[in-house]
Amino acid sequence: MMSTIDGRIIVSGWGDDATRQAYTEIYNNCHNTFDSDAWLCGRVTMAEFDNAEEPGSVPVKDKIERVLFKGDASADSFAVAIDAHGKLGWSTNEIGGDHIIQVLTEKVSDGYLAYLQQRRVSYLFAGKDTVDLAAALSQLQTNFGINNIMLEGGGSINGAFLHAGLIDEISLLIVPVADGRLYRATTFDVHQSFVTYVPQLLKLKSCEQLEHEVVWLKYGKR
Repeated sequence: MMSTIDGRIIVSGWGDDATRQAYTEIYNNCHNTFDSDAWLCGRVTMAEFDNAEEPGSVPVKDKIERVLFKGDASADSFAVAIDAHGKLGWSTNEIGGDHIIQVLTEKVSDGYLAYLQQRRVSYLFAGKDTVDLAAALSQLQTNFGINNIMLEGGGSINGAFLHAGLIDEISLLIVPVADGRLYRATTFDVHQSFVTYVPQLLKLKSCEQLEHEVVWLKYGKR
């Protein structure tokens, strides 16, 4: 993840275009140092990609069984979208060469599933009404051979994984910006419905200053 010194993660307003591009390049370079099988984002973040579109609905006569669908059996790198209610659409079944996998609940419509099948977008089910993140990770490992995942936002999905205790390491780039704007997404936004949440203590693994006065921090579990 990449944030300001006060934890904001929405990059608009972080200097001019050249400055923001420099931060993005640093982020991508750091991302490429990790040996991951997939990267994962929530629905809102995924909707920002160029090949995202309004989802279609394909007419179907018979109910579609709620089972795993593989759109590309030969894929070996993946972009995983947590989309409980089936609100994402795609013009292609990959992002930057990474095959898209949708993590859904059983509440999505048959027409939406037919649409994903038509687009050859893979999907799996991880709950009836809400997504069970641990179950989703287990299915990704079993069915796609995904053992290491880069969690890349936004703040709500990061917060959900944090609350579930499913984060092993945190890689955080701090840019030299004080944002200060209210109601902006932060690195971890744990939903208020998680009343049992307890802040998690971490252990600093490394600290490195990069170009453009960006600091790269890595934390593990304490």
